[in-house]
Amino acid sequence: MIALSLAEIAAVVGGQTYDIPDPSAQVTGPVVRDSREAGPGSLFVAFVGERVDGHDFAEAVVAAGAAAVLASRPVGVPAIVVDDVQTALGALARHVVRKLGTTLVALTGSAGKTSTKDLIAQVLRRKAPTVWTPGSLNNEIGLPLTALSATEETKFLVLEMGARGIGHIRYLTELTPPRIGLVLNVGSAHIGEFGGREQIAQAKGELVESLPPADEGGVAILNADDPLVRAMASRTKAKVLLFGESDEADVRAENVRLTDSGQPAFSLHTPSGCSDVTMRLYGEHHVSNALAAAAVAHELGMSVTEIATALSEAGSLSRWRMEVTERPDGVTIVNDAYNANPESMRAALRALAAMGTGRRTWAVLGKMAELGDEALAEHDAVGRLAVRLNVSKLVAVGGREAAWLQLGAYNEGSWGEESVHVSDAQAAVDLLRSELRPGDVVLVKASRSVGLESVAQALLATGAEGEVAAR
Repeated sequence: MIALSLAEIAAVVGGQTYDIPDPSAQVTGPVVRDSREAGPGSLFVAFVGERVDGHDFAEAVVAAGAAAVLASRPVGVPAIVVDDVQTALGALARHVVRKLGTTLVALTGSAGKTSTKDLIAQVLRRKAPTVWTPGSLNNEIGLPLTALSATEETKFLVLEMGARGIGHIRYLTELTPPRIGLVLNVGSAHIGEFGGREQIAQAKGELVESLPPADEGGVAILNADDPLVRAMASRTKAKVLLFGESDEADVRAENVRLTDSGQPAFSLHTPSGCSDVTMRLYGEHHVSNALAAAAVAHELGMSVTEIATALSEAGSLSRWRMEVTERPDGVTIVNDAYNANPESMRAALRALAAMGTGRRTWAVLGKMAELGDEALAEHDAVGRLAVRLNVSKLVAVGGREAAWLQLGAYNEGSWGEESVHVSDAQAAVDLLRSELRPGDVVLVKASRSVGLESVAQALLATGAEGEVAAR
């Protein structure tokens, strides 16, 4: 964070200082909520959680060098006390962002936010110092913490914005007002919470409504291939730039194809020219993500050659998102277990089919959460798709929703041992350990609450044990 005195921070957040001998002392380190991350010059934000109260760690963080604690009550060490810690954190982020004047890029969408954010960051950092959201910390706490990690050297600040309902993105844009806003798609993720796709579109479109007008530099980057996103052009005064495979897109992909290993390749066209891209990531769905990143980079002055090179060299910065690892015995594990919705599940299955050409493929799938009334139909459809893509074996893991996955596969024609329903992750691991053969490809995917990453980790550990035994 930029250096600020404790007195200035107290004024910004409307807090009272306690046990601070020198209000001119400065916060020169990061703003953190995890006491283990506190260090010299940091500011520790004490949240009260269901299991842990951050105030209990106040003495320890100051002993570790923290300048003060942002708290909701006095803690016996230097502290700025406020009525609401989360509100104060947001106010501090808003102050720092305005003071820095960095170019702020915000993005949202039902699927692909984190992967696209990682691509944007890897492209833009070639041009100038860039700070971006780590992982998926895209809510009322993660977003301001990310913004506060920016410094005077930061040229671009890339922030992922999530939403659980109407008004959430509007609140986040008030904390960190973007100049460039990107909307990826409107899909089924969290549809049970929102109540329908139109409500999701209403919430996601709050981002483009927050942008400054075109004559003040505001730019809305919208997916030309998604009608609900494209319609958001009428909700903004900013300049509109379209990306996608549509002929009408300003930044578009032509000649899209997958390599033998399942990595997307295409010709990138921008208003400044065209160049070829072959990505290191897996799955055709990354083409749309790459086009979104290219549109941002184009708007910020990068040439098409620079953009294509950066996209071709970009990797995955966030774990458990199409994370591909080959074991010593040739078994390939695709860990995409961070989260799942119908769109991302279909994309992952198509990537599995492409990667597994000429090999046995396994889809280890679990529940897609928060689908509301669409849950049965969507799980059934995913099971059917696995069969249509000729996935060798579907392993549906968990309770009712997993049973729907397996039933969909059965009704599509997956009989015998081509699909199986197991009770939990350990049962899936036991099955796979007994049946995997060298050269097989295994996709592991479910909503985060299912925790199927444990299956991928166990299979990789099994491979490592086998290598040791072979030696």
